[in-house]
Amino acid sequence: MTEGDPTDHALATIASILDQTASPREAARAVADEKAEKPAPGTEVDGYWKIGPGPMEAIRFKWTVRREGDDRYFVDETIGDNSRSITSGPMSADAAVRFVDDQASEARQRFESLRNEMAGRAAAADILRKGGG
Repeated sequence: MTEGDPTDHALATIASILDQTASPREAARAVADEKAEKPAPGTEVDGYWKIGPGPMEAIRFKWTVRREGDDRYFVDETIGDNSRSITSGPMSADAAVRFVDDQASEARQRFESLRNEMAGRAAAADILRKGGG
């Protein structure tokens, strides 16, 4: 990496955005997202949902279970509030909840990995700018 590399600047900017404290609205939504827990066994799972991580609401994934007919469940995946959903299913109620949980968990792992990578690159770029290395 060189001192004037625009990629370094872009990564540093993205890392700083990800490290910023969430707005009160976003923080409240994150708390609500964490509380979207599995329904108790035997209860209705229609409407069960989780939202993926991210610094901006407009690019977060959301997975929502929808019941259609007897014991046929579908999961609608959207990005932000105004996207067309991608639907998976039909599946059982347990499979739908497991699908939502797995997708949300995988999204969180990928987000953390990307954030850690960007933070590492930003730190390396900072060291190079300061004349180290």
